[in-house]
Amino acid sequence: MATRHDTAALPSKEGGAAPGRPPAGAADPEAARKRARLSRRWQRDMRWSPYAFVSPFFLLFLAFGLFPLVYTGWASLHQVELTAPTDMTWVGLRNYTRIFDDDFFWNAAKNTLTIGIISTVPQLLMALGIAHILNYKLRGSTFYRVVMLAPYATSIAAASLVFVLLFGRDYGMINWALGAVGIDDIDWQNDKWPSQIAVATIVIWRWTGYNALIYLAAMQAIPQDLYESAALDGANRWQQFFHVTLPSLRPTILFTCVVSTIGASQLFGEPLLFDANKGASGGSQHQFQTLGLYLYEQGWVNQHLGRASAIAWTMFLILIVIGIVNYVISRRLRASS
Repeated sequence: MATRHDTAALPSKEGGAAPGRPPAGAADPEAARKRARLSRRWQRDMRWSPYAFVSPFFLLFLAFGLFPLVYTGWASLHQVELTAPTDMTWVGLRNYTRIFDDDFFWNAAKNTLTIGIISTVPQLLMALGIAHILNYKLRGSTFYRVVMLAPYATSIAAASLVFVLLFGRDYGMINWALGAVGIDDIDWQNDKWPSQIAVATIVIWRWTGYNALIYLAAMQAIPQDLYESAALDGANRWQQFFHVTLPSLRPTILFTCVVSTIGASQLFGEPLLFDANKGASGGSQHQFQTLGLYLYEQGWVNQHLGRASAIAWTMFLILIVIGIVNYVISRRLRASS
């Protein structure tokens, strides 16, 4: 018959029970302090690291954005010359009141408005048509999109110099083409309306593809169910474009209109390089001088920093008005939709 042999735990030498594991709650104090320090460090890192990541932008903005803005606002209240920028004489609002009596300022404002209209309207219409074509499944669509961005990536100086040759009075290709159909040569650089049309052409060529890609991205975000429903109702391609695409693009069209208007109000490089004398006068009779050119002429040619600062702040206030109009219109569009 098998005999069971049970073994018991040997008593410890001190006479007590055998030692066991320490209780679960009794942690090492040093390890607990280390974990607490790491936890606080992690919390500080999560709280302040985003600010550290964006701090270079704010530092650059303070140095090259906010400080020039405040300094020009202070300089606009003084009479100060470029030759002695630290010698300021307080004149109050005289630089601003002189603007309203300055015929050259109003001439530049009218030129900016007309060039902006004849460049923005055709530009956005062409961009909308190009985007509508590219929205269809075309072979090599990626190539066409890259081509659309090529004018935007081109240097303003290079593009303007090419257009100066194209619009040359005696040997330009544009006058050669017009002469082939019996139209006399046009002095594109010295006549008022031809010079403004030529400058607007440079702007149209440079920015049409950029706006077309913006419209294309917005078109591709339109749900296809809307087009399918319109097709089931018997709508053709044109009807789908006018009743589905355009209503869906209203916020995007408003955005491009505002951005193009702001860009037109700051137009500088194209008219500066189109001038035959390469000056800031915008032609021999200021026929295509914009506000940007007039600002440059007052500040860097005539060396009147106080007046140039007042012009800059006037342009800034104009942009604020444009922004307010954009906000009101966009709010009404959202309310109506």
